[in-house]
Amino acid sequence: MRRLLLVLLLLVTLAGLWWQRAPLGERLYSQIAERRAGRNALAGRSDGLTLIFCGTGSPLPDPQRAESCLAIKAGDNLLLIDGGDGGVRKLAGMGVPLGGLDAVLLTHLHSDHIEGLAPALLLRWTGSAAKTPLPLIGPAGTAQVAAGYNLMLSADASYRTAHHGEAIAPTGGGQFAGQDMPPGVVWNQGGLVITAFLVNHAPVAPAYGYRIRYKGRSVVVSGDTAAAPAVTEAAKGADVLVHEALQPRLVAAITRGLENAGQPRTAQITRDILTYHTSPEQAATLASKAGVKLLMLTHIVPPVPNRLFEAAFLGDAAKRFAGPIRIAHDGSLLHLPAGSTAIEEDGL
Repeated sequence: MRRLLLVLLLLVTLAGLWWQRAPLGERLYSQIAERRAGRNALAGRSDGLTLIFCGTGSPLPDPQRAESCLAIKAGDNLLLIDGGDGGVRKLAGMGVPLGGLDAVLLTHLHSDHIEGLAPALLLRWTGSAAKTPLPLIGPAGTAQVAAGYNLMLSADASYRTAHHGEAIAPTGGGQFAGQDMPPGVVWNQGGLVITAFLVNHAPVAPAYGYRIRYKGRSVVVSGDTAAAPAVTEAAKGADVLVHEALQPRLVAAITRGLENAGQPRTAQITRDILTYHTSPEQAATLASKAGVKLLMLTHIVPPVPNRLFEAAFLGDAAKRFAGPIRIAHDGSLLHLPAGSTAIEEDGL
């Protein structure tokens, strides 16, 4: 009898919870939203160079990864390198406030590196009541990309100013200022120095990698490239090499599947991409020659559905580089404290 009463009590409780699911859900949502809204996930960290991986995927559909996006925080500087689809939205969802965004740097003009830039513009504009355009800096053609975005978003900008007013969405802040920059120093403010160098992503040209320096710490970002001596040269003495990676053996399986499905044109694309990307093993060799402390792989091709397949993706990379090798995930974070040799790994 007692057991029956307990079962009945449980059923009544569950029924009550189900009946009250709307107000309970609203209360729970409110508590979570109030705690998360406006948070700054980077607050309280020591001074140094921080990398936040907001997009570690590629044009291939991947529910786990946004397209190319990397945030750089150094002192008062906050910059993005590339803005692929979904990356900026993920960054904001991680609790990185974008009102203080200073500029966006582009490695090259492939769609998966530029098609998610609109949220960066909007969140910086309204987050800081910016009155000046957001600098968009990159190789030749960057100014044209900026002009295209400005044309596309001109009506949107006028609507937001009309709706929210000049105090929140001032005229002039809802647009990009595009700058085509040659290789060399493209950013030098507040102790943060970023230098662009040419990489081999032919027929895409010019395509840039970036060396990032701040208070004795340094990171090199390869951008999209075939295995290139220029990356090794730029990465010499750096703490971290952030390198794109494509595993040909896994891509080959996709090619076979496309051929079997009667999709020869798409299958040819999966063959073509092998020629202008770098395998994990090749990236490890470059990291070893450069003498970096950590190799971080990003722009992961093909999609790796979970960590079970990461060993297959890495292949023999560990035999070529004695240091740690990491596969970046959306939300991965590296912090390099100023005046230290430490590399702190975290996630948002």
